[in-house]
Amino acid sequence: MAEADANGVILQHLLGFFVDHSWKEYRWTLGPAIEELPRLRVIEFSPGPKTELWVYVTVGAWEAHKKSRVEFLIVAPEKDQRHVELVTMAAWYHGQQELGVGHTLPIGEPWLPGSSCEFFLVSPPYPFGPDLEVCNFTDWHLHVQWLLPITAAERDFKVREGVEALEQHFDECALEYWILDRKSVV
Repeated sequence: MAEADANGVILQHLLGFFVDHSWKEYRWTLGPAIEELPRLRVIEFSPGPKTELWVYVTVGAWEAHKKSRVEFLIVAPEKDQRHVELVTMAAWYHGQQELGVGHTLPIGEPWLPGSSCEFFLVSPPYPFGPDLEVCNFTDWHLHVQWLLPITAAERDFKVREGVEALEQHFDECALEYWILDRKSVV
């Protein structure tokens, strides 16, 4: 398959997973990603049968780093163009630094107003499972990675104890990752 056709396959993968969710396509037009990733789009899925939350997923981030082909996803409690900006930022950053599972990405400010989370943990999309995570092509595949909002204390815990310890702690605490003003769980 021609790489130019890949974005269509990715979109169909997402639409097949989020069946019966309304969706819209966006393009963030500020910053360096507009020139460096001209085919990058962001799909916004409204709440539906798979989740009661809003979901924002890149289509075209895989072109940022062809040795580490990924798309990025944010799960959010409310509709907000900020999520379009943030997944676009992650796609661009991936092209500069190759983001992968276990990496943290500084946002530089709160995820959303009122949030104590100022970092993203790159993680498999645990709320949705492997059916969403892996998008297969004839001779290659990519992974959809979750940008999980975390606090500075949680990032520091990950650096000290490791990503597995942090994820285990999140499981034990039944992390409500969608709560904007949630307190750090470490």
